[in-house]
Amino acid sequence: MSMINEQDFKQLSNYKNETCVSIFIPTQRAGKEVLEEKNKKHLHSEWTEVKKKLKEKNIDDKIIDKIGKPIQELIDNRDFWRHQSDGLAIFSSEDFFENYTVPVNFEAYHYISQEFYIKPLVPAMNGDGKFNILAIQLEDVKFYEATKYSIMPVEVDDLTPSRLEERVGFDYKEKALQFRTQGEGGEKTQFHGHGGSERDDRVEIKQFFRAVDQGLKDHLNREKLPLVVYCQDYLFPIYQDANTYNHLVEEVIQGNPNDSDMLGIHQKALEIAEPFLNENRDEKKEKYKELSQTENTTSAVSDIISAVHQGKVDTLFIENRAEVWGKYNKDKMEVSFSENQENGNISLLNLAAKKTIEMGGKVYLVEHEFMPQKKSKMNALLRF
Repeated sequence: MSMINEQDFKQLSNYKNETCVSIFIPTQRAGKEVLEEKNKKHLHSEWTEVKKKLKEKNIDDKIIDKIGKPIQELIDNRDFWRHQSDGLAIFSSEDFFENYTVPVNFEAYHYISQEFYIKPLVPAMNGDGKFNILAIQLEDVKFYEATKYSIMPVEVDDLTPSRLEERVGFDYKEKALQFRTQGEGGEKTQFHGHGGSERDDRVEIKQFFRAVDQGLKDHLNREKLPLVVYCQDYLFPIYQDANTYNHLVEEVIQGNPNDSDMLGIHQKALEIAEPFLNENRDEKKEKYKELSQTENTTSAVSDIISAVHQGKVDTLFIENRAEVWGKYNKDKMEVSFSENQENGNISLLNLAAKKTIEMGGKVYLVEHEFMPQKKSKMNALLRF
């Protein structure tokens, strides 16, 4: 299982070859579809269609076999299909292969060109779409950096105690404590154990949580991202009391983090964090509307492509599930359009998205009805 990160994205974005194949399929995490191998059959169907098109393009059979070998190995790997998220992205050429499991429900799509089609993954690179996850128990601390599309564990053992006993001393017998929550009548959590009074137990847990809070403080304050906590419900009020970080999300993922794998942790955290992830996008949309009658915005695709290559684009809005075919002449800075992908035409939306990210801009995939200027499939907010 592999999830996309910035280094992977740059590698895909810069890769060139005579024949590059990109395949996207929706997948299911569990249930009847997984048991019936629907995901596996879906990839088989897409690869069959791609192979047919490669033959129609007179691609050498040996190259087709090299491209298809790792794809067929995935199709035949039964264990691989037991660990899926919402979408699978595959990138293959005769000397390159990567696949990424991501929490994005792709529409089935494939793309054959001299470059990879990375537009569906572009939002994962938006810094404002990032957040942190702290999965904490009295005997374990895990920390993750995440986006809407990815999750990455971060090693924090050198920053925080990894368990309560490291902070308050090994004479504290955490396993001897039992906790139960009185659900009726709003009564508070009761602490029962052999290590001391309820108040002492709370003090020691708070000591541990304060040590975690202080250990993560410098790391968290570098980017000031939303922090989502995953812990058992009786612990969260104590963590809130110990917390000094200003961007702690007030809603907790309730439960034992050990009951979820990394994808499950990401899914639960995303449900809480998602409202925070669209704030910058919405601000940029409003800015576009405010400046729509000025030279600081454009919805002309040809102008946008040229502006992107000059590093003039601050924010690019691309209509999701849309496409614009054509070619771009870098030397003449000219765009030519076509109705299809034939004769060497490429996705101009894919080109603009890649180049905008490369030049330090932001890219948002937006449904048609939410585009700032709906008459065009691309809108750009330019740098001043």
